Amino acid sequence: MDKLLIKGGKPLSGEIRISGAKNSALPILAGTLLASQPITIANVPHLQDVTTTMRLLGTMGVQLMIDEHLNIEVDPRNVENWYAPYELVKTMRASILVLGPLLSRYGQAIVSLPGGCAIGSRPVDIHLKGMRALGAEIEVEEGYIKAKSNGRLRGVDFMFDLVTVTGTENLMLAAALAEGKTILRNCAQEPEVEDLANFLNTLGAKVSGAGTDTIVIDGVEALGGGRYEVLPDRIEAGTYLTAAAMTRGSIKIKSIRPNTMNAVTAKLREAGAEITEGDDWIQLNMHGNRPKAVSISTNPYPAFPTDMQAQIMAMNTVAEGVGVMRENVFENRFMHVQELQRMGAKIDLHGNTATVTGVDNLKGAPVMATDLRASASLVLAGLVAEGETVVDRIYHVDRGYECIEEKLAQLGATIKRA
Repeated sequence: MDKLLIKGGKPLSGEIRISGAKNSALPILAGTLLASQPITIANVPHLQDVTTTMRLLGTMGVQLMIDEHLNIEVDPRNVENWYAPYELVKTMRASILVLGPLLSRYGQAIVSLPGGCAIGSRPVDIHLKGMRALGAEIEVEEGYIKAKSNGRLRGVDFMFDLVTVTGTENLMLAAALAEGKTILRNCAQEPEVEDLANFLNTLGAKVSGAGTDTIVIDGVEALGGGRYEVLPDRIEAGTYLTAAAMTRGSIKIKSIRPNTMNAVTAKLREAGAEITEGDDWIQLNMHGNRPKAVSISTNPYPAFPTDMQAQIMAMNTVAEGVGVMRENVFENRFMHVQELQRMGAKIDLHGNTATVTGVDNLKGAPVMATDLRASASLVLAGLVAEGETVVDRIYHVDRGYECIEEKLAQLGATIKRA
């Protein structure tokens, strides 16, 4: 099993390009099931979750090819089954996103209940409630969602009980080919939701309001093909900016949309970073200074993202002062705390609140990744720790970061895979 070996103590410096967003690429790939013509998707990150999604689509009869520019060419015209098996779905929660397209386009789907990171309860009940509201018949048996519809799904006015990103995306996908108008209320407002809507509209869908809490979908009879470029990954961008801040470095990230990152850059400025922005780049400079501790409270977009909580915690472990961190999205998203403590971090944990008191130095240690963003926080801690840090079970980090050791090495880090 792969490990990352990191020798800390070097400020990061240089430029890197940010990859496409995993959390956009996965629903967009699922959305290709709705199309009646081939589609080319550009700026797709080459990650384990993307590979898994491609395998899943392939088992259904979708033909996929990566061209010389690393774009994915998708031909969905020969779908021959509507089954998403446990073997593929168990590793990745986003697999549930094939449910909406299969129901809408083919009138049936058998999808395993999903897996993914063990960061807390993420029930699929809200997805099933929405599909039933659209007219689907659904049973859950032996770990599988078995769904069918008699004819086209029907437009509905639906209110989400909770703000849910995948729930919003799944119902948007299902409603794209439904008969009549669908109004979704209390929607997730993440940029990745808006990206999926833009993708569907490129194929001929009629989706409006994405990026607000109310999305309107006027169902169409068929979707065509086209070309679409995936949004840059704001979480990857935030991770590298935070790495530079905590190592007292200076970096420029390129191919990014700064307006999707306001909550994160505001906190990094609060930590003492000088940040300048252009149309598609962000530059951070700590001028060699130690960061100041910041307090955060995670909530759905546009508030501070839960996917950046672990990385900011890693920065706080070596910052000046005390930072209070409240996790309001997932109840089990502090599994990195114990591993950071092995490196000398001073963290007091009470329920959904972690109080981090910065120390002068972390010490390198063997640590183990428990989920995707937790693994990123351990890599960041290793970048500032004295001596060598060995991060085990890095298949977690490979689910969400393309070539992480190569990009960090490009910025001057001493890091290698073993």
